[in-house]
Amino acid sequence: MCSFGDASLNHSTTAGALNTIGYCVTQGLPMPLVLVCEDNDLGISVPSPTGWVAQAARRPGIIYLQAEGDDPIGVSEAAAEAVRIARTDKRPALLHLRTVRFLGHAGTDVESGYRTPTAIAADRARDPLLALARVMPGIDLVARYDEIAAEVASLADEVDAEPKLRSGSEVIAPLAPLPPAMSGRPGAVVPRQTLAQCINATLSDALATRPELLVFGEDVGRKGGVYGLTRGLQQRFGAPRVFDTLLDEQSILGLALGFGVSGLLPVPEIQYLAYLHNAEDQLRGEAASLRFFSNGTFTNPMVVRIAGLGYQKGFGGHFHNDNAVAVLRDIPGLVVAVPSRPEDAAPMLNACLAAAEATGQVSVYLEPIALYHERDLHESGDRGWLGDYVAGSTTSIGAARVHGDGTDLTILTFGNGVRMSLRVANRLAASGIHARVVDLRWITPLPVQDILREAAATGRVLIADETRHSGGVGEGVITALVENGFTGPIRRVSSRDSFVPLGDAANLVLLDENSIETAARLLA
Repeated sequence: MCSFGDASLNHSTTAGALNTIGYCVTQGLPMPLVLVCEDNDLGISVPSPTGWVAQAARRPGIIYLQAEGDDPIGVSEAAAEAVRIARTDKRPALLHLRTVRFLGHAGTDVESGYRTPTAIAADRARDPLLALARVMPGIDLVARYDEIAAEVASLADEVDAEPKLRSGSEVIAPLAPLPPAMSGRPGAVVPRQTLAQCINATLSDALATRPELLVFGEDVGRKGGVYGLTRGLQQRFGAPRVFDTLLDEQSILGLALGFGVSGLLPVPEIQYLAYLHNAEDQLRGEAASLRFFSNGTFTNPMVVRIAGLGYQKGFGGHFHNDNAVAVLRDIPGLVVAVPSRPEDAAPMLNACLAAAEATGQVSVYLEPIALYHERDLHESGDRGWLGDYVAGSTTSIGAARVHGDGTDLTILTFGNGVRMSLRVANRLAASGIHARVVDLRWITPLPVQDILREAAATGRVLIADETRHSGGVGEGVITALVENGFTGPIRRVSSRDSFVPLGDAANLVLLDENSIETAARLLA
C-alpha cells in the first residue's frame, strides 16, 4: 500500500509512478498494489481545484474507487474492494478517500490566516471520529482515544530515556560503514579487452554468481544497450533478470529503491549522465538517506551505472556529453567510481557490488563513454588502451592507481583525463621531464592518502580535471592537498564553465592534451 495527499498527486514523482504502474499493467505484469489518496482539499494553504483529484487519479490500468471519510461503512467497503482487487486480481487500485484536516499543516501553520471560519466549521461537521461513533454505538471511542494517548505518552517517556547523539562522528556513522573485507581468488583471465568488454563480462559474471542481482534500464535488454554494454545478458539470463524499462529515470531509480529494500541487488542503468538530473533526488532524498535516518536499520543497496562525461565523437551535445558530477559528489555517503582503464573495470564494479551486499552501500559507477571502445593509446594500432579482464578481481573503495614512477611531476586525474595525461607524460619523457600519472578512480570518496603520498613523491602537482572549472572534482583535490599541509606548487587545468556544444565546438571548452602539456612544462 502507498498513501499520499491530494497535493502530492501533482508531484512529478507521483505522476511518473502512476504512469509506470499503468504501463506495467498494460504489459500484463501482476501489480498487487493499493494506492490511497487522502484528499483533504489542501496542500498546506493551497486548495486543490474542485473535482481535480477525481480526474487526475484516473489513470489507464488502475481501478479507481472513491469513498467519503465521514462514511465509515463506505470507507470499509471501498477499502475491502481495493484489497480484493490487489490480492485476488493482482491489479492496482486507487482509493480516493475524501477527508478533512484539523488544525494547520504544521505547528507553525495557522490555518485561519488563509481559510474562512465557515470552511473550518464545515470540516468539523465531517469529523470521521464522530461519524464512526454514530455507526458503532457499542464502542467507547473516548476511552479508546484516551488509551491511545496514554500509550503514546508512555512510548515518549521510553524514547526520552534512550542515549542521545553526542558528537558529529556519531551522527555520520551510518554514512560511513566499515568497508567489506575483500575476499575471493581471481579467476579466469581474458586478455586484451576494451573497457566496454570488461564491464559486460563483469555484469555477466555477477549475474551468474548472484541470483538476487537484476540489471535494468532503457534499452539494456534486447538491444543490449546503446553502446553494447549489456549485449547478450538478457539472452543468457532471461528477461526477469535483465529487462528494459520505460523511458523515465525517476521510475528506474524508484524501482531500484524498491528492489533494494526488498533484499535484491539492483544494478539500474541511466543511459546518459545528463538524464540523471531530473531524477537525482531518488538518490539524494531516498536511496542515500535511508541508511542515515534509520541508523542502518533499513538500506537501499544498489549500484547505479551511468554512461557519461565528454569527448564522444559523432553523437554529442549537452544531452549526451555531460561532465556535471558536482551533484553526485555532494550526496553524503554516496560512493562514485570512475573506471577509465579496462583492467580497472571489474575490480571497481565488484567492489561496489560487495559493498552493496555487505553494508547496503549506494554507489554510482560512472563510465566514460568516449573510452568504451578505445583500443589505442599513443598511436594508431598500438593497442595500448586494452587491458586484461580478470574474473572475480576486486579492489578497495577509495584507492587510487599510479602509472609510472616519475620524480619531476605528479599528474592527478581521472576518467578521460587518464588517457590524455598518459599521452602527455610520454611526450614529456622524450624531453627529459618524468611524470607519474595518478588515476584517482574514486571521486567520492577521494583517495586522499594516495593523493598526499604521490604529491610528496615529486613535490609538484598538476590536476588534470575534465569536469567544469566551477564545482569540478579538482576543487576537492586542491582542498585535500592544502588542508593536509602540502606546500609544493599546484596547478589545475579543467574544462570551461560551459555546456558541451555539438561537433568540433566541444573541443573549445573541454580539457585537452595541449592544456595539460603546457601546464606540466610550466610546472616542471
